[in-house]
Amino acid sequence: MLADPETLVSDDVVRRRLRLEDRGVEIGLLDWGGDGPLAQLHHANGICAALWAPVVERLRDRFRVVAMDARGHGDSSLPAAGRVPEACDWEAMAGDLQAVARLLLQESGDRQIGLGLGHSFGGTLTLAAESAQPGLYRRIVLADPVVPPTPELMARMDWGDRPPLAEGARRRRNVWPSRQEARSHFAGKPLFESWTAQALDLYVTEGLRDREEGQVELKCPGEVEALVFESSASIDLFARVPAVTVPTLFLWARKGNFPRTFYEELCEKMSQAQILDCDAGHLLPMEEPAWVAAQTLECCSST
Repeated sequence: MLADPETLVSDDVVRRRLRLEDRGVEIGLLDWGGDGPLAQLHHANGICAALWAPVVERLRDRFRVVAMDARGHGDSSLPAAGRVPEACDWEAMAGDLQAVARLLLQESGDRQIGLGLGHSFGGTLTLAAESAQPGLYRRIVLADPVVPPTPELMARMDWGDRPPLAEGARRRRNVWPSRQEARSHFAGKPLFESWTAQALDLYVTEGLRDREEGQVELKCPGEVEALVFESSASIDLFARVPAVTVPTLFLWARKGNFPRTFYEELCEKMSQAQILDCDAGHLLPMEEPAWVAAQTLECCSST
């Protein structure tokens, strides 16, 4: 049974859209409020900001938490060009992240975002944003961030010409008769088997939109998700991370998609980076939200 939507995201969350005029997109935000410095959160490819809710509820005592939807995800738009590779370029998406951060700082009067927290490609974009504007964040926490495939990494991962995840995304079903039927469909898929019930309910409630004829569809269709996967090579993290000097914590998923050695190689190029291991899959914020929140708070408590 699908949970009551009003119990999934607290009713004091402010939903808003920021129009980034010079970037041609509108970005959906969930502002959870909270006490303390700003925390800016970015989700993984194919999902949306609301999936952070179980983590955010544990952070609000320390931070004012704002999570954003990437372009083409959740309640954010794509540029006018629509579903084309250029619209899903990771450099462009990292630029969106920076632009939102700057607007949040202008609104708050703060000089620095207290915490940048990103999952999967959201972690990669957070690293890229900090490298482009050093000191944008006071510290960053990255939950199993994507390491974009340089030619050398492609060879080591034996992916062929492009990551296989893109092909799976294109085959993904996008429309269901109802949210309840969509939930039943997802619950039977290996991708979701380790998710908490709350995370799956959030995905079905917040990651799908109503259609005029009464059906529901993914807010981020498989084609957009596939284009994001295929555009990942636009960022070379190994070239970018030496500019990242703020304290950085990598949360590595032992059952995830990337060898720990990739993160070790990145850390060697950074001045204040460390790795913690979690016995979870790549989607660890949906599997172990309490652990992700606890490690984030511990990181922010350290000097």
